[in-house]
Amino acid sequence: MSHVNRPFVVRLQKFLADAGVASRRAGEQIILAGRVSVNGQPVRLLGTKVDPLHDEVMVDGRPVRAKRKLYVALHKPAGCVCSARDELGRPVIHDLLPKEWQNLHSVGRLDFDSEGLIFLTNDGQFALHLTHPRYGVRKKYLATVEGEVTREMLARFVGGIWHAGEKLQADKAVIVSGGRTRSVVELDLSEGKNREVRRLFESQNLTVKRLQRIQIGKIKLGELRLGKWRTLTAAEIKTLLSEL
Repeated sequence: MSHVNRPFVVRLQKFLADAGVASRRAGEQIILAGRVSVNGQPVRLLGTKVDPLHDEVMVDGRPVRAKRKLYVALHKPAGCVCSARDELGRPVIHDLLPKEWQNLHSVGRLDFDSEGLIFLTNDGQFALHLTHPRYGVRKKYLATVEGEVTREMLARFVGGIWHAGEKLQADKAVIVSGGRTRSVVELDLSEGKNREVRRLFESQNLTVKRLQRIQIGKIKLGELRLGKWRTLTAAEIKTLLSEL
């Protein structure tokens, strides 16, 4: 099998798991038992890679089709819940998507009052890589704060502070504009604990009036309009995963 100019090859057992045939471990046993063929040739080698778009995979003589993976970027409005439904009847982000995409899950969260960039996908591995602290994928936020923010405060954010028994920390914090009554601050975070940006400012007795996530990894919100979505390109998906 030749995979020249086919960048999205995957291990055969992962392909079988993604298609819902069996778990990866069970898929390995199916391969070793000689029940799998690729492009008409029996395969027993566990390291075999296949191209989900071009290779024909069969198990017990029956074709296996990969489930279509979807990766969507959405500009979430404030006043919207990051879920498919809400028991309080509030608007949800799935209201903004096509009906056939109701099986997508948000990658991480933005709280009810926050807005900005959020991803949705049916690829659990992709979601794990973008949300698990060990991968440290950075998210950039723009916070409009009521009151004056000082450089000393931001230095404390980067050094780490304790709030409600939990350590909160920004990777980077910069004052974009400031005054005695209103400040705009840009922050980079890699862990994303619950309401972390708001809690950082609360620790300094300041209130965030508007919070917008403007970037995840190298993907920027850009000109994506409020309440609108777009699919991520193959290059963008690859960029996000290559940062890990």
